[in-house]
Amino acid sequence: MFPLGTSVFTRHPAVMTWWIIAANLIVFLAELHLSPQQLQQVTYLFGVVPARFTHPAWAAGVGLPVDDYWPYFTSMFLHGGWMHIIGNMWTFWVFGRALEDRMGPIRFLVFYLVCGVASGIVHTLVNHDSTIPAIGASGAIAGVMGAFLLLHPKARVIVMIPIFFFPFIFEFLAVFYLAYWFLLQLASGTLALGGHGAAANIAFWAHVGGFLSGAILFFLFCGPRSLHRPRQGDVGEYCRS
Repeated sequence: MFPLGTSVFTRHPAVMTWWIIAANLIVFLAELHLSPQQLQQVTYLFGVVPARFTHPAWAAGVGLPVDDYWPYFTSMFLHGGWMHIIGNMWTFWVFGRALEDRMGPIRFLVFYLVCGVASGIVHTLVNHDSTIPAIGASGAIAGVMGAFLLLHPKARVIVMIPIFFFPFIFEFLAVFYLAYWFLLQLASGTLALGGHGAAANIAFWAHVGGFLSGAILFFLFCGPRSLHRPRQGDVGEYCRS
């Protein structure tokens, strides 16, 4: 199910959402100019390689800096291909605007980055022996989705579902769509622990960690008042602590 949009209307321009998308696109375009060998080096240096932090002897042996935790930040801006970055940035655009409208741009940026770092840490803890670099903004975006679930649970999410190669458009309540998405990541991540099929090549636990961190941090960044607005369409006031 691919999200196309939501029923939430916003009053403020999504300035920070656009800046984050632009930053990701700029980095990705720079990646396209690298040779395969250079791209591999960049991915290992700036992506999250769990064994780099849990097995420092191994990391030192292969030439990776041991006491460098910047990859938890830089990995959010690396992507593995056009479909990877387009899917991530579109999903971020669909759900991020409403959250920025509620938080304000600066608070939203901090929220996004913290969720991304948290997702990388969860990925490391669950896959502590992995020597495969994890890259992409999906962990941070999962945090945005987790917060959106609490902010607009009754909003409608418009999704496209391909059935026999034909696109069909459906509407779901956000609470159902996002809960289904989270449970799918949780189930897929559990399968990936056993190394089953293609699921083992996707950082599902980064998605799970990002989603949960976004749901938890929502209360810190927006406060419980955001759960009790007069009506579902009420947007435009920045959250305050």
